[in-house]
Amino acid sequence: MTDPNSSLPARRSKGRPRAFDREQALLQALGVFWKRGFEPASVAELCVAMGINPPSLYAAFGNKTQLFLEAVNYYEASFWDATWERMDSEPDLRRAITEFFHSAAAILTEPQAPCGCMVVLAAVNVSESAFEVTNALKALRQEGRDYIQQRLARGIRDGQLPSTTDARTLAIALNTLLEGMSLQAQDGLSRQDLEGIAATAVTMLPESGLPR
Repeated sequence: MTDPNSSLPARRSKGRPRAFDREQALLQALGVFWKRGFEPASVAELCVAMGINPPSLYAAFGNKTQLFLEAVNYYEASFWDATWERMDSEPDLRRAITEFFHSAAAILTEPQAPCGCMVVLAAVNVSESAFEVTNALKALRQEGRDYIQQRLARGIRDGQLPSTTDARTLAIALNTLLEGMSLQAQDGLSRQDLEGIAATAVTMLPESGLPR
């Protein structure tokens, strides 16, 4: 005898989880870490924001530290990598610096990401015991300074900056301006205001004395 229910589609299990969107989960985690800082952000808060339970968080990311590091790396890759690359590939140093800081103003006020740079703001509320997080953020900030210094050094070699220019100190100054913009973005400064600050970056470059 034919089962009258055999042609019916199988019922979906009530407990079956929805597809896990890792990138969306990382963005939600970023928002929590940005608002709360690394240490104060609890696993419970992160799970609520990401729409998962603690076992799923640990299964997907390992622990809170690994989630934080992956979220920061995702933020860097999604919002900053292309901007750094454009600065490096632009042959005119002044245009490269101008466009980089202009882009930074847009990134720091990007609606889809936490306001301000996570590499700067996430350093708040991190104890010495969380050395893995501290070291990773320090390395990322140093990487930014190195990128700027390398671009300035190339400008010196190309004759776009005086040969006497202290590329290291100038890179630190420019990076300090960038970090200051991050803090201003967190305080709610508008993109237009940040663009005004960004425009001062190029004025920090000494003139080469060569015709332009």
